[in-house]
This record gives sequence, structure tokens and C-alpha cells, in this order.
Amino acid sequence: MGNNSHKAKDCHKGKENKDRERERGREKDREKDVEDKDRQKDKEQGREKDQDYAKDREEQEKEREKKNAGKGSDKDEKEEKREKEKYKDERIEEVGQLTLDENKEHHRIHLVTIIGEIEGHDNLGSSSKTTKYEHVLPQLAAIEDSQEIDGVLILLNTMGGDVEAGLAIAEMIASLSKPTVSLVLGGSHSIGVPIAVSTDYSFIVPTGTMVIHPVRLSGMVIGVQQTFDYFKQIQNRITGFVCEHCRISKPRLEELMMETGMLTKDVGTVLVGREAVEEGIICEVGGIRDAVAKLHDIVDKRKADTK
Repeated sequence: MGNNSHKAKDCHKGKENKDRERERGREKDREKDVEDKDRQKDKEQGREKDQDYAKDREEQEKEREKKNAGKGSDKDEKEEKREKEKYKDERIEEVGQLTLDENKEHHRIHLVTIIGEIEGHDNLGSSSKTTKYEHVLPQLAAIEDSQEIDGVLILLNTMGGDVEAGLAIAEMIASLSKPTVSLVLGGSHSIGVPIAVSTDYSFIVPTGTMVIHPVRLSGMVIGVQQTFDYFKQIQNRITGFVCEHCRISKPRLEELMMETGMLTKDVGTVLVGREAVEEGIICEVGGIRDAVAKLHDIVDKRKADTK
């Protein structure tokens, strides 16, 4: 009996020990699960931190690139502006021309200057200020062909010059389909008169002058009737063109040409400012503001008519 009791106790103790070991095993498994979960949670938090860090770095990089791009853009714009101004300066210096395109009307106005002496087939001295027809004529042709140019402004301060070259320039201007306006500044003498009146509208400043005189020929002149007939033919070409493009009559223009009481060393007439308007040669007294405004007005009317 006693042995059986001891055996029962030992069996019971062994069972309790196994239960405790089993419980400890389960406890360890639970602790391991908790540790795994914590470890997984830490990994996820680390991954999120890495993603946030990468995102922040990406945003910072984009911001840096944006700033650099802005600086580059500003630099490019400044460089482009400098190049544009340099190109304009070079064109003014070489041929006295440029395009005016910064106005509120958004019109592209081409500026042509007729200055000094209008050079013919012979080159004048290097000390003379000249307008070369081989520069002006191709540019006028390019203006006519261009769809970007809206109008042409002609500035004149010329003593005259070669008849053939002057008439060629005047005929080219008169035949342009683009709106044209001329402005006589210091003076537009001799063959400069046909150029001044060849535009759609003309202005002269109050102190501007125009000398009207007969044709003159330099060099040897043969005193025969044929020479005087040739003179008359050239003069008729000039007076015919002038009278066709302004309000003065041919008899009155020839009368001004042959005036003997004004010039001491020549025949002809000097018209100052408003006198040129009163004679019907120039349309209006005005300055650059008036000329530019009138040209914009003509451009707007032309565009409205073509719609």
C-alpha cells in the first residue's frame, strides 16, 4: 500500500513538472511571437523612415533643380537681351536700320534712315556720311516679302545725291504694300524730296528744310541741244514722281525750282517746316511721336480692312 502511494505521488509530480515545462514552452513561444512582432514593427517603422527620408531628399533635390533652372533661365534671358541689343547696335552702325517691336500695339515697324549723301554708282570718300542704295534696295525687298513686318518708318536727313539711286529708292518705297511714313528731320534736299513724298504719309519737323532746285550735272558738259534735252528729261522724271505722290502741281514745283531770288549761288527755293506743308509737298508738321502714332494707325486700319 505504501509503495503504491509513493508511486502515485511521483506520477503526479512528474505530470505537474511536464505541465510546467509545457507552460514555460508556451510562454517562451508567446514571448518570441511578441519579439517577432516588435522586430517586424521596428522594421516597418525603419522602412517608413527611409521612405520619408528619401521623399524629403527628392523634394529637396527638385527644389534645388527648380532654383537652378530659374537662375539659368534668368541668365539666358539676360544673355538673349544683350545679344539682341548688340545685334541692333550693329545694324544701326552698319546700315542705319533696325526693327521696332517693343510697342504696346505689338506691331513690328522697320526703321530705315536716309542720311548724308545718297551714293550712286561711284563710291564717295571715306569721310562722307552716305546712304548706299545697294543696302537699302535689298532691305526694302525683304520687307515686302516678310510677313512679320507691319510697317516702315523712313527718317530723312539728307543733302541729296545721285538722281538714279534716289529715284530707285523712292520708287521702291512707293511700291511697297506695307504702310509707310516718312519724317524729315534736319533736311531732305534735292533728290531727297522724292523719297520724302514716296510714303503713304509724310511729316517734317518745324525746323526741317527742303531745297527744291533743278537737276545739276558734275563733270564735263557738252553745250549742245541734246544735253539740255537730257536735262529736261531727267527733271521731268523727278517732277512727275513728286507731283504724283503729293498735292503740289507741276507748274508750281517748277516755279520753285527756277526761283532766282533766294539762293546766292544757285537757283531754287528753300522751304522750312510748315512752308513745305503749305506748298503741298509734305502732309503735316510733326515729330517722331506723330510719325510713329500715324504709322500704327495706318497699320491698324489696313489690318481691319483685310479681316
